[in-house]
Amino acid sequence: MRFYLSLLGILFSTLCFSQEFQITGRIVDQSSNPLESATVYTEKPSDSSLVSYTISEKNGSFILKGNTELDKLNLLVSYNGFTPHFQSVKVEKSIVLNDIQLKPMDNALDEISITASRAPITIKKDTLEFNAGSFNTRQDANLEELMKKLPGVEVDSDGNITVNGKPVSRILVNGKEFFGNDPKIATKNLPKEIIDKIQVTDTKTKSEEFTGKAGNPDDKTINIELKEDKNKGYFARLTAGGGTDERYELSGIANYFKDDLRLSVLASSNNINSSGFSFDEVFDMMGGNARSISFNSNGSFSINGNGFGNNNGITKSETAGFNFVNEWENDMELSADYFYGSNDTDTRTRVERENILPDSRYFTNSLSSSKLLNESHRANLRYEVEFDTLTKLSIAPRFNANIGTSFRDRSEENLDENMNLQNSTVVDETEDLNSANFTNNIDFIKRFGSRGSFLQLDLSHSHSKQENENFYFSESTYVNAPEDNEVQDQLIDQDENTNSFSAGASKRSVLAEKLFLDLNYNFSTSKNRNTRNVFDAVNGEYSNFNDLLSNDFEVKTFKHTPNAGINYEGETWRVSTEVGLLSTNLKTDNFRNDVSFDNTYNNIFVDADVRYSIERSKSINIGYSTNADVPSIRQLQPVVDRTNPLNIIIGNPELEPTFNQRVNFNFRNFDFASRSGFFGYMYLNFTNNQVVATSSVDNFVRTTTYTNVDGVINGNLGGSYSKTFKKDARELRLRLRMNTGYNRNVGFINAVKYRSDQYNLSPSFQLTYAIDEVLEINPSYTLNYNDITYDINSGRDQSYTNHTLSLETTTYWPKNVVFGNDISYNQFGNVSPGFDNTSLLWNMSLGYQFLKDNATLKVKVYDLLDENVDTRRLVGDDYIQDVNNLVLQRYAMLSFTYKLSSFGGGKGPQNRGRSRFIRM
Repeated sequence: MRFYLSLLGILFSTLCFSQEFQITGRIVDQSSNPLESATVYTEKPSDSSLVSYTISEKNGSFILKGNTELDKLNLLVSYNGFTPHFQSVKVEKSIVLNDIQLKPMDNALDEISITASRAPITIKKDTLEFNAGSFNTRQDANLEELMKKLPGVEVDSDGNITVNGKPVSRILVNGKEFFGNDPKIATKNLPKEIIDKIQVTDTKTKSEEFTGKAGNPDDKTINIELKEDKNKGYFARLTAGGGTDERYELSGIANYFKDDLRLSVLASSNNINSSGFSFDEVFDMMGGNARSISFNSNGSFSINGNGFGNNNGITKSETAGFNFVNEWENDMELSADYFYGSNDTDTRTRVERENILPDSRYFTNSLSSSKLLNESHRANLRYEVEFDTLTKLSIAPRFNANIGTSFRDRSEENLDENMNLQNSTVVDETEDLNSANFTNNIDFIKRFGSRGSFLQLDLSHSHSKQENENFYFSESTYVNAPEDNEVQDQLIDQDENTNSFSAGASKRSVLAEKLFLDLNYNFSTSKNRNTRNVFDAVNGEYSNFNDLLSNDFEVKTFKHTPNAGINYEGETWRVSTEVGLLSTNLKTDNFRNDVSFDNTYNNIFVDADVRYSIERSKSINIGYSTNADVPSIRQLQPVVDRTNPLNIIIGNPELEPTFNQRVNFNFRNFDFASRSGFFGYMYLNFTNNQVVATSSVDNFVRTTTYTNVDGVINGNLGGSYSKTFKKDARELRLRLRMNTGYNRNVGFINAVKYRSDQYNLSPSFQLTYAIDEVLEINPSYTLNYNDITYDINSGRDQSYTNHTLSLETTTYWPKNVVFGNDISYNQFGNVSPGFDNTSLLWNMSLGYQFLKDNATLKVKVYDLLDENVDTRRLVGDDYIQDVNNLVLQRYAMLSFTYKLSSFGGGKGPQNRGRSRFIRM
């Protein structure tokens, strides 16, 4: 590691002291009117490779900075609808140009021929577009590696993407979802060689896309346009590996394209906690990520809300599925997918907990383990048809089913303040679980004209059923009250059924250009019935019905939300307002005890957002919203739950819905000239009728119920800064982040009301240094400081600090050899004796590519030093506990990966690639 740090220092110095240049000027049309968002860029004359670029400001001015060892560069200017500009410039420290006038592009394309490079970045009305060919990557790079080269785009260690500080939630391929809705499926699997353009837009729902309604500017969607000559064909990837401790991995994924038809299939089997489809060139499917605070992250992913991969314990998993998308000429589109999953998971958890009472404390130690066997079936379908250009119908059913068995055991003991044993319990249980869920959503839209007026109707229905059969045995011993010793040998049969229905209508009317009146009404209702029958064992037979622990409970909710709003959707200003009534009716019935509850709660519903775009990449946003949440059935049902005899739980049917008010503010700015970006944010939540647990302790046995409290506050204030330095093939990226958090909680400790204030400070930095096709180095550091105070017992106030330091290095030299190291050091503050508060996790990988880079032979070692632990400290309102979990430990594996691909289907257009001819 010392070698890599020294190398980083040398390379950083080389970059910082290299020759720099700066070009300034102004882009105007033939009438000297300024042109905003024109792309200005420089290229090497020898091979037209990109050196640097920027975007013009509102007044047409630009500043183009860069580093080069050349004496001359080609300067180019590109703007939609205008003829590209080209000139040669001599490299000097400061270059000042006269106004550059662009000529409108003539539609007579056969009159003039101009040779021009395609702009690396283009800004259209609502789209930021990158030309994939302008950014150098390794020959076999995937989409994720390409996006790491794009200005303003960041990809973190878990594959999450942000563009100019805004998160990316969707990735489309030619306008269609790629294998579900998790962006990581596309980023890890799409090869760069088939990508033409990367387009960034505001995220829109299907209905917003059809109606033209403005999307969410704080959330981004990336659309990948494939090269026309690559949109017919297939690419696939197969991996097989075996290692020490009987560790293994098998996986395959294949994709077939033909115009608007796409078929994807996948299958995997492994026992290293992997989703099976990360396909990282260096650390794929290693079962952990060195930069994860819990040391057990695994690059899991989800498809249409269904999760794959696991980060608890050690899992053997098998997965298979397919995804199909097609669009027909009669404006019909169908997408469907099915997935089967099988998991065998082992967990083990050790907990040492300090329980804090108003005038005393006591301690709980526990050790639990489980084995879960589960099979799942998941199917989704979406059918869309456009009857004409103004009318659209969508139908989207979904089905999930799970069949599982779990074996669990737990031993627990309570000790007084002097560490004397007071009571203990041993629990052993076997539970069978069957669940099924079906939902269907229907959406109908009718547009009126082209100015944005429309009517939307939506219906949704869902039904879920869960059946649990639990054979439960516990034995509890009380040191000072042996007469209370008890044995529970029970069969707990529990069924839960939920039916819900919702209907909504939205009408948008045009008041003026970009000004709209929105009228909305939403109605939803749900019925949840939980039946719990407990039978005590008598002579080995579960025949004695236990009325005290049994229950038959039903919760009904009815929500009405009529609202209206005035919305303005301009380019500079965007104002969105919704004001209405949020009426919630809550009914509960306890059929066994003949107890019912019926009440209606009315709150003002407000959702307002104001956005001001100072410039194309600089904006301010202020928002305010309210919301109400109904308590869960577990919190409402007044049945005694003695699954843990030392912690008895009973619900409260008189709970009221929680009411929340949220205020948020954020500021974003990305400067193309300096390759730097800043994002600042603040939000505050004010909550009344917060549902909190209230507990009483008697003879070291805790009994918990729930109540409502007011005065809960939480908020965050923070920001991030990023900057990129680039010289030819060398690049340095700096990322600084700071987050401060505040939480005021109100609750009860042994029936005594209290207030706690928690402050959190978390600065972090990350560096990336890369030389194209040679190496990449990523050091990072995060500090997390916490301070907690209480108003009823200042003696329990505490503060602690956690540290995480990591280093990832990847080298691609010599040719065809990929060597990676992923190292993380973690230290947790204030951990109890007996728990390791430090961990050093080192993953290593060495791969060799051959057969024209289609085959990779790889040796990888997970947890090289055999020091992986999962230890953490958790601080609650009335407890402090340290937790240690079973995690995957050191293994070595040899794997073989082979890639297959074939693209064709016709000759591609002549204007694809780095250079093109524009005929005029």
